[in-house]
Amino acid sequence: MHEKERHRIILSAVQEKPVVTVAELVDLTESSEATIRRDIAALHVAKRLRRVRGGAEALSPPQFVGLAGRPFSVNQTMNARQKQAIAKAAVALCSDGDSVIINGGTTTFQMVHHLANRRLQVFTNSFPIAEHLLKHSKNTVMLSGGVIYREQNVILSPFENDVTRNFWAKRMFMGAQGVGPLGLMEADPLLIQAEQKLIDQAEELVVLVDSSKFAQRSSLILCGLKRISTVITDSGLQASDARMLEEAGISVIIADAEAMEETGSV
Repeated sequence: MHEKERHRIILSAVQEKPVVTVAELVDLTESSEATIRRDIAALHVAKRLRRVRGGAEALSPPQFVGLAGRPFSVNQTMNARQKQAIAKAAVALCSDGDSVIINGGTTTFQMVHHLANRRLQVFTNSFPIAEHLLKHSKNTVMLSGGVIYREQNVILSPFENDVTRNFWAKRMFMGAQGVGPLGLMEADPLLIQAEQKLIDQAEELVVLVDSSKFAQRSSLILCGLKRISTVITDSGLQASDARMLEEAGISVIIADAEAMEETGSV
């Protein structure tokens, strides 16, 4: 990752929470600790943030704390070809007239390009998904209520009496920070709370994750593997992870990322 991109991610991160640690920035940028410390020092000298012990903070602290995890804009650039292929395979499961939930995320966002000629009832907590479908499709779109978290581009509500409980879906499509033997993992408690409400409203849960997500872990479990109906991933899926999904009774769809590249979809 280039220095300019790392600096953009670091400055974005310190605007989301009071203090960001070096370890968190290492994870966000996938850079070494030494590189991050040099970046923090350079941005401190340039008066773009304040260096503190073990990390950095914004010159003007944020008014409220954002969500944990990488920003939407950063995730969007990672494994893009695989995400596009996975999203195309997900839309192939839909039929006109279906009611579906599409959870916010960079992989699920790629579904919008293949929904242009569909006629679905779509419930989403993603502002960019809703905006794109309104502009470029005839699908019926319903948004959840709550606070828009800019970095992740999702709308979340901590309240039980929101519109989520009034929508039923044949399928819910969602991504995850990680997948392991205990289930789907996410990084933020508020995200977990909101997504669990959505999962309860769908008959089938379809998980869209590129194969790198099977090597990632978090301390928070969203749901167990038994709740998942289908996982759509790419050909990088390891045999051990495929067995794990099979033993849990999950259908696995391998999306052809190479075909996306050949057709110029990337």
